[in-house]
Amino acid sequence: MDREELGAWLRLTLSQGVGNSTARSLLARFGLPQTIFQQTDTDLRQHVSAAQARALCTVPDTWAALVELTWRWLHEADPQGPARAVVTLGDSRYPQALLETEDPPLLLYLTGPARLLAQSPFPAGRCLAVVGSRNPTAQGADNARLFSRALHGAGLTIVSGLALGVDAAAHEGALDVASKGAPAAATIAVVGTGLDRVYPRRNLDLAHRIAANGLLVSEYPLGTPPLPGNFPKRNRIISGVSQGTLVVEAALASGSLITARMAVEQGREVFAIPGSIYAPQSRGCHALIRQGAKLVESAQDVLEELRFPASVVAPATTTASGQATDADIAGNDGVGGAAMITTAPETPLLQALGFDPISVDALVARTGMAAAPVQVGLLELELDGRVARLPGGLFQRLAAA
Repeated sequence: MDREELGAWLRLTLSQGVGNSTARSLLARFGLPQTIFQQTDTDLRQHVSAAQARALCTVPDTWAALVELTWRWLHEADPQGPARAVVTLGDSRYPQALLETEDPPLLLYLTGPARLLAQSPFPAGRCLAVVGSRNPTAQGADNARLFSRALHGAGLTIVSGLALGVDAAAHEGALDVASKGAPAAATIAVVGTGLDRVYPRRNLDLAHRIAANGLLVSEYPLGTPPLPGNFPKRNRIISGVSQGTLVVEAALASGSLITARMAVEQGREVFAIPGSIYAPQSRGCHALIRQGAKLVESAQDVLEELRFPASVVAPATTTASGQATDADIAGNDGVGGAAMITTAPETPLLQALGFDPISVDALVARTGMAAAPVQVGLLELELDGRVARLPGGLFQRLAAA
């Protein structure tokens, strides 16, 4: 794309009152953005409103600066680092799955390995969105990472939103088993800012790792700050490029449920992991299951529903403490059967914990033990990786502990 063409696309995205739908109609009529801007006000009014025609005939104040910034961003990237690209609706690298949705963006800004950006960077039929709470339980974060690790090990690219909590854990799980130089992205992060910014800043290192082994994606121009309205809007891209959406944990008022709703509207599969009836982070998943989302207990459940070959999922293993690993989450023993999970013997305290968050006082009442031995036992289990300490003085049993 030369500078003139880039400038025309950017001007189209900046034209006041001209949304994606109107812009696509004009592109269908005139072919290229440059041709649109060659039309007179009178010509344009035959296809758009008077206000939209005036906007298209007026050069936006910020246009020249944005063209310069974007051109430099594209051509001054570190040759030893990730590559950069701006992909338009007419580009062969634009994800076909997203193109077929109701509201595809006109432009996608991409950062990732040059080998991925040189071809089709979005693996067709091999993307799965994994989303959930920004404040997950210890079990929820663990599930997000282990499911994503197993699912990427089976050949799926994990798509999420680079937010704290489940999103970050999902990206990290895929990166855990990423192969350097692989032909497909390990994970794709769809962000709500310009790609010259990282939000939240706590995920800066994660964003760099994604850019080295996957893709950072945005529809927003460079310099766009983290505006609240951008994040729900970007969710349609997360679900739109994916074959299905897995919700790990979500409260009833959650952006993850927006992603799930968009997935349904786009004709995609929706999966949800059930959780404790006492945890607010599980209520959104339970609501989705009541509405018809597929209840999943292992990565194998997702792969079977998507009719995706699962023979490459890693064989079952467990940690020394008996905590489930990605193979246990995969539900695969390497030959298509159920995983054989060997767990460490359960102590009375571990049995009393159950799987819901619980306080020391409640454990004392449940076990009949004194507070001191309960606290010592909890510390030992925590050091063993079998119990997590939660905010508010609560404890929760982990995975298959």
